[in-house]
Amino acid sequence: MADNFANYQVQGGMLFNKGAAITPHDSTDLTDVCRAIWVGGLGNVVVVWPDNTTSTFTAVAAGTLLQVRARRVNSTGTTATLMVALY
Repeated sequence: MADNFANYQVQGGMLFNKGAAITPHDSTDLTDVCRAIWVGGLGNVVVVWPDNTTSTFTAVAAGTLLQVRARRVNSTGTTATLMVALY
């Protein structure tokens, strides 16, 4: 899997070049490791980090930008909706 931003340091604000809708899945990774996730609908988000460990963000409000580098969003435990991976 490509991780085009592994050594990238953000200075100032975060700018994104593209986005893709996220369909949570327990084994299918995103196309690339993302730089952030836009959460459009309230709920929990279970992210899989580039090193394959997981974390659960609970009660994420609608309209939140999670500034995380994730390889996948698991379906098990994720209740948030309308998510977009930002690259």
